[in-house]
Amino acid sequence: MVNLSLINQPPSKICSIDASTNSIAFALFDDKKLIMHGKIKFAGNNTYQKVQDANRKLSVFFKQFVKGTVIIIEHTVFMNSPKTVSDLALVQGAIIGAAGINKIPVAGSVNPVTWQSFIGNKVLTKLEKKELADANPGKSVAWYKAREREMRKQKTINFVNTYYDKNVNDDDIADAIAIGYWAINNWEKVDKNANG
Repeated sequence: MVNLSLINQPPSKICSIDASTNSIAFALFDDKKLIMHGKIKFAGNNTYQKVQDANRKLSVFFKQFVKGTVIIIEHTVFMNSPKTVSDLALVQGAIIGAAGINKIPVAGSVNPVTWQSFIGNKVLTKLEKKELADANPGKSVAWYKAREREMRKQKTINFVNTYYDKNVNDDDIADAIAIGYWAINNWEKVDKNANG
């Protein structure tokens, strides 16, 4: 059996992105080393204004800091809100457009569950959910779901801070760094068709 990771090595420079409807978190890697990370917030009174602002800001950011890299982005997945999915798709379009203007290739994407599982941050087990419910009796289903999300976000932050010896406290930035970590170690699994 051929080890695809030996054939399909990651590029030396990667920019990994975790996008939301109001911002992007990014992480820049050079030769597998984390060299920069942060967050860019979008301004505007509605989705379209925010997407236009995203395109303007990202065009400048990509030109100054991301030249010579390839971009890996978290894949858009269906959530409970079709509007959120639609708005996020618009933001990803702005990201891809800004990358295209600067001739920066979007190498592909990764599903959130894939990179989360890779760093050991899987969905809570039945036992973990029971322990959470036992420790916090009488809460609503929504409360338990929100607490599960918080716990998983903290797991990613803990992983990033331990592995990279950082003090990141923003869960979006931690996600972007973890996406980059996954890409560096799983380049052959990057969904290179997800974004065209």
